[in-house]
Amino acid sequence: MTGTRSTAEATLGARVVDARWPESDVDTLPSIPGFILSDFTPLVAAVAERCLRVHHGEPPADPARAARTGLVLASARGDTTTLRIVTEAVAAGRRVPPLLFFQSNPNAVLGHVAARWGLGGPVVCVSPTGDPMADALACAELLIDAGDADEAVVVVAELGEDGDQTGGAEALLVTAEGRA
Repeated sequence: MTGTRSTAEATLGARVVDARWPESDVDTLPSIPGFILSDFTPLVAAVAERCLRVHHGEPPADPARAARTGLVLASARGDTTTLRIVTEAVAAGRRVPPLLFFQSNPNAVLGHVAARWGLGGPVVCVSPTGDPMADALACAELLIDAGDADEAVVVVAELGEDGDQTGGAEALLVTAEGRA
């Protein structure tokens, strides 16, 4: 990831904060009301929360800054657990828990993070075909260049092969400060 950080700094001028999940073998994901059966949402929310806490302190963030803070999520596979559960239920003719329709949209977790922190900037989710962090940083750069945000929390998250948190996540908070 060292090359990724250099790209963020060169492209956006400043990488203010970075965070990872997990940081240790004892990290456990918090449950989030309204999100069920999958570790994807808690994984994204936990790494974004770590990043935002370092930069903004306790939620909500300062309204003047938060109004121009965007969120970008990149995940090549997305929430594979929710996809599997819905697919199996439909194939078997079983009722699908209604919350799974809500949580199957990756914007839902970013909406949760934005509401908790009072963020008013754009929310973007991408499914990259190349380097997920590079794609997410390119989206953040577009948001900042277009004047839609002054900073962005960029999250890359993947569930493990078994659909659990073992895949991990990384978040960077980037700004245009210091840019020529």
